[in-house]
Amino acid sequence: MSPASADAVPQVENFIGGRSQRAAATLTTDVCNPATGEVLGRTPAGGLAEVSAAVAAASAAYPAWSATPVTQRSKILIRCRQVLSEQSEELARLVSLENGKTLDEARGDVARGLDVLDFACHAPHLLKGESLSDVAEQLDGLTSREPLGVCAGITPFNFPVMVPMWMIPVALACGNTFVLKPSPKVPLSANRLAEIFLEGGLPAGVLNVVHGGREATTALCEHPDVRAVSFVGATSTARWVYETAARHGKRVQSAGGAKNVLLVMPDADWDSAIRAIMGSAFGCAGQRCMAGSLLMGVGSAAAPLRERVHAAADALKLGNPLEDQTIGMGPVIDGAARDRLFGAISRAGQSGVRLVRDGRSQLPARGFFVGPTLFDGVTPGQPLFGEELFGPVVALAAPKSLAEALDWLNKLPYGNGATIFTGSGAAAREFARRIGCGMVGINVGVPAPMAVFPFCGWGDSFFGDLHVQGMEGVQFFTRQKVVLSRWDQGYIRRQGW
Repeated sequence: MSPASADAVPQVENFIGGRSQRAAATLTTDVCNPATGEVLGRTPAGGLAEVSAAVAAASAAYPAWSATPVTQRSKILIRCRQVLSEQSEELARLVSLENGKTLDEARGDVARGLDVLDFACHAPHLLKGESLSDVAEQLDGLTSREPLGVCAGITPFNFPVMVPMWMIPVALACGNTFVLKPSPKVPLSANRLAEIFLEGGLPAGVLNVVHGGREATTALCEHPDVRAVSFVGATSTARWVYETAARHGKRVQSAGGAKNVLLVMPDADWDSAIRAIMGSAFGCAGQRCMAGSLLMGVGSAAAPLRERVHAAADALKLGNPLEDQTIGMGPVIDGAARDRLFGAISRAGQSGVRLVRDGRSQLPARGFFVGPTLFDGVTPGQPLFGEELFGPVVALAAPKSLAEALDWLNKLPYGNGATIFTGSGAAAREFARRIGCGMVGINVGVPAPMAVFPFCGWGDSFFGDLHVQGMEGVQFFTRQKVVLSRWDQGYIRRQGW
């Protein structure tokens, strides 16, 4: 973090009340193109003052927005969806520029966000309550879903569009207003997203973007006018956000990290399995909470798995994704992430496991690159078995049987995702029933659910009760009201009707 300067690099502005506003903060974080190291802008380290302004704008917009009929809110979101679809390629290129993803990955980032917006456009159906006549003598009951008020989202750098869109469309469809605090490393996509919603007809102040770091996060978790907080990030911070926001009386959904497993049985379809494994382990440079970073070949599958993954990793092309569309993997987010991963590779290589592919060599001259890295001989109890490194580093393990693999895996503290590659329905069923995590893949490299299902982390991968996406998202962003009605039936007789 550095003092803001008056040089040619622009300072990123907040988006509050439907317009850009310059922050008063004097400290900034550089926004870099990870593929080149070029500084694109500087994100202000906003705090309580900036958060208070954004919450005030959202609070002012809430009465009118929550009173807008749900059918009209849905029509506005449909128009926003149209504008976002028209601008999707521009937005994807912006994601690639500030995050380093390949263009295909950035397009997928935007597309998965659009999927949630599609879901939210069905708000009139999603928000329908229940009713029961004659629940008791001459007593009718019904329920309705009511908005909460101002909701906040605190999102990471790895999916600049998709993760905010896990939250924003559903919250708005339910009648809430929203304050987004994105990662200071990827502020440009967040601001553009807010502009697109405004262009689509969303009233000013319904969606606001405030920039900052820990101070801004704390302010959102403690602000008395924020009713709910959604967070995605590292497990240590996820736990802190959950505890802090809940202590201040807020509803909280807080998603943390993961150590996801890819389990290959001897009867797997090798070609499709390797394609899925490469996408899972090295897609987005391994910087996602669904990345497969623990790779297991069961029994006789161990040796061919190691050889095939090594060969595929050697063939993976690194470079600037905006200059060469044949690039298979982009950089990690910044120099600090690269140096952290280099250090982790060095430490792991000294812990008794075998480094079979070193991602620290033969890298592009510019940018923050870490190549595909493979360690073999990893067993439970070693740091590499359970530690989330959040990069293109894969630990290879060789359990003797499916039972042993499940025993190993169910000792991990995380509970995000796990996949089995097999042709056996019996093995797939056993794996799905016994694995201790919330999202399971069968011959699917990344078992992240589509928008109609919740993103279901367990254990240290999630803190809270109701997850993002699907009907759990609707339930999170609403509270139920129950109305019991009894009418005097003699009234009709007395009126002579």
